[in-house]
Amino acid sequence: MPNKSSDLTSTSRRSILDWQGRSGAHYALIEENLASFVMNESDLYVVADHHRVLWIGSASELVSDANSRASFRKALISATVAFRLETPLDRNAAIWDLEDGLIAGPIAARAA
Repeated sequence: MPNKSSDLTSTSRRSILDWQGRSGAHYALIEENLASFVMNESDLYVVADHHRVLWIGSASELVSDANSRASFRKALISATVAFRLETPLDRNAAIWDLEDGLIAGPIAARAA
């Protein structure tokens, strides 16, 4: 995956997790710091309690959809981890697929 400019300025390492969607497709999810992550407009974010998805969405949904904002706030209460999925080709399909997916294992750690 190509590095984004924000990735180059951080000195921490981020884990990349293989998340298998309900369709069997695999997604490389980049672990974010739950307490301080900043959303990019085009990426999807997964807020989870370990392996159970609590919320999936993007920054634009938080701005434009009151229900998504409420769900996001509720998810943050019990969340243990946040992940980023770089801009998927079919956003709605990725959201559906990730909702009932499961962790397949770590892929790697990379300099963030």
